[in-house]
Amino acid sequence: MNYDEIAKWSNVVSAVVFMAVIVYLWLRFVQPAVVAAQAKSNEMIKEAERHRDEAKAAIDVLQRELEGARRDAELIRERAREQAQREADAIVTDAKTSGERAVHNAQGELGRARAAARVRLRAELADKALDLAREQAQQRVDGALNERLVQGFVASLERGGGN
Repeated sequence: MNYDEIAKWSNVVSAVVFMAVIVYLWLRFVQPAVVAAQAKSNEMIKEAERHRDEAKAAIDVLQRELEGARRDAELIRERAREQAQREADAIVTDAKTSGERAVHNAQGELGRARAAARVRLRAELADKALDLAREQAQQRVDGALNERLVQGFVASLERGGGN
């Protein structure tokens, strides 16, 4: 054999050994690292997808709660409007009742004041009429007429008070 052949086969064997070492190193160190990195990436992707799904579910729950809160707020506003209307109606009714009571009381007071004024007016008119009658009686009745009236009164008393 010749040295050229040996050199050629030496190169082939060293290339095959080199390739075998490369394959061995690849299978022993690189491929497990790649597989581990891929598994880690897949796990991170799964975790991110799970987190995304949880976030979507949480958003859906929060949106339903927000809608519920909006409905509750609208119901509260409606109840507040209704209660305010009832209170306003009650205030108006109370004011109307109080006003009617005040008018009724004022009418009663007016009637009492009129009656009292009539009594005072009658008394005053009676006093003035008596004063006027006294004046006119003093002017019309002279001594002789006065004597006859007194004698007639005394005589009626003696007969028993008949007129």
